[in-house]
Amino acid sequence: LFPATLTYDTLRFEYEDFPETKEPVWILGRKYSVFTEKEEILLDVTSRLWFTYRKNFPAIGGTGPTSDTGWGCMLRCGQMIFAQALVCRHLGRDWRWIKGKRQRDNYFNVLNAFIDKKDSYYSIHQIAQMGVGEGKSIGQWYGPNTVAQVLKKLATFDTWSSLAVHIAMDNTVVMEEIRRLCQSNFVCAGAAACPAVESDVLYNGYPEEAGVRDRLSLWKPLVLLIPLRLGLTEINEAYIETLKHCFMMPQSLGVIGGKPNSAHYFIGYVGEELIYLDPHTTQPAVEPNDSGCLPDESFHCQHPPCRMSIAELDPSIAVGFFCNTEEDFNNWCQQIKKLSLVRGALPMFELVERQPSHFSNPDVLNLTPDSSDADRLERFFDSEDEDFEILSL
Repeated sequence: LFPATLTYDTLRFEYEDFPETKEPVWILGRKYSVFTEKEEILLDVTSRLWFTYRKNFPAIGGTGPTSDTGWGCMLRCGQMIFAQALVCRHLGRDWRWIKGKRQRDNYFNVLNAFIDKKDSYYSIHQIAQMGVGEGKSIGQWYGPNTVAQVLKKLATFDTWSSLAVHIAMDNTVVMEEIRRLCQSNFVCAGAAACPAVESDVLYNGYPEEAGVRDRLSLWKPLVLLIPLRLGLTEINEAYIETLKHCFMMPQSLGVIGGKPNSAHYFIGYVGEELIYLDPHTTQPAVEPNDSGCLPDESFHCQHPPCRMSIAELDPSIAVGFFCNTEEDFNNWCQQIKKLSLVRGALPMFELVERQPSHFSNPDVLNLTPDSSDADRLERFFDSEDEDFEILSL
């Protein structure tokens, strides 16, 4: 048996609506009021792509599992945070899904990248098989870092999206490394790298001519994933304010993590509660109908999202951000620098211009704390979760 065997399929419970509170609701960089914008909140949540356990899909690897119930929750959360990046990339943050409304082609292109079949860019099949290279056998439970590493590898095959994926290890974001990644070798090499823009749709939330300029720019859209350990066995409350601020940034892709052996995709917060999409529901695999259309209702959560106390969060998480342009990245850096000045908010990671000298040897880490940094040291140690070994990328 695998450790993540919890499923809610047979449980009956009511989804709680948002509490009547004056506290703002934050969803992936957007601020809402429960009293005046409840419909907008629910529409925003419903518009996120929701990936859950599925059953009766083609066998992984030809002879492997035909369902991911009990082991695929973190893989599904990885799909959700990456799907949000693709939605921002191809549809824009303002895009909304409305039941029964005809969607543009780019929406279905994004959705098809995650369908449960071997030739989809980010399918459960691709993630599970690519994970073998990260030391995970098919059917084994992933941690946040492993799924981030796998998605980074898979993104190199997605020439349509042409993303620069950076995973910031050792609790450090090096700006120089990211600029080098996003600005290097980005030449519009034809239709494969720069797919044609449909004349009757918006590209990335902007008019077509703006999309063309964006594709010819010298910046690859950035997906930044930061695996973190925010405590030993439970989250250190000193990080809570910083974590909340991450959901307030317009570049936010949310957070993947959860409770021990039960992964969730966190998309926002209200008060002291995190708002999340839960993958622990098994649905039948979806295939195109006779007309070639893909039924998509089961990929959108149409009930109020789940909530849990921030204090219950497992300390192993990965935080995600999307920077479509260099200006977006520069703005994000400024926000992170300002966040370090917020009273009572302990930084979850460092932002530095260049790689620190003690990183020159991957086997040597400068872990000698002074008295004020003692609680930061715990993020470097994890005796239980092999996902947080220091990896050489």
